[in-house]
Amino acid sequence: MSDLGNYRKSYEKSELLESTVDENPMMQFQKWFYEVEEFGGVDEVNAMTVSSIGLDGFPKARVVLLKKYNEEGFVFYTNYNSEKGKAILANPHICLSFFWPSIERQVIIKGIAKKVDTQVSDNYFHSRPVGSQLGAMVSPQSQVIDSREFLEKNLKDLEQEFEGKEIPRPEHWGGILVEPVSIEFWQGRANRLHDRIRYTLNDFDWKIERLAP
Repeated sequence: MSDLGNYRKSYEKSELLESTVDENPMMQFQKWFYEVEEFGGVDEVNAMTVSSIGLDGFPKARVVLLKKYNEEGFVFYTNYNSEKGKAILANPHICLSFFWPSIERQVIIKGIAKKVDTQVSDNYFHSRPVGSQLGAMVSPQSQVIDSREFLEKNLKDLEQEFEGKEIPRPEHWGGILVEPVSIEFWQGRANRLHDRIRYTLNDFDWKIERLAP
């Protein structure tokens, strides 16, 4: 066992003030996203944690990749029959979070999830590398399997079946759009007096508030 009480970090790289944030949280997210891309030294700036309530009643968090964001919300892709997919479709109230430690920032998004239009899923599926397309068909995601050889055999069989052919998108695989109801921006500050600015959707307007760290 190890006592981690002596782990310390001082947050001093930036600040987040009401006078400088954008009135629109999606524009503020875009600003931060671009800054992380340019200055953050993050390998996968679009990596985010998706938290949901499982069919067993337990919360679960896992890292996925954000593939699109706009005024509607945030889009990622998954297997609808996976543990994650079933949980989200059963209870669409979920949370997304980004952690960019190199610039001492977090973004926490509460939102309502729903499937994207099938054409959107089709378009993205066919933009993926062939190996990724086949991977969506090979794996019965979240199910117990006997061995890795099971996956490798499935992949080999599908490679032969679809050689030189267009690969159809499986109906069980597609996009999830998360429509935000609140977005919190967190900026680390000295002495643990961090900046937290929260946007909350009120009808069609966003209410901006500062939260205590």
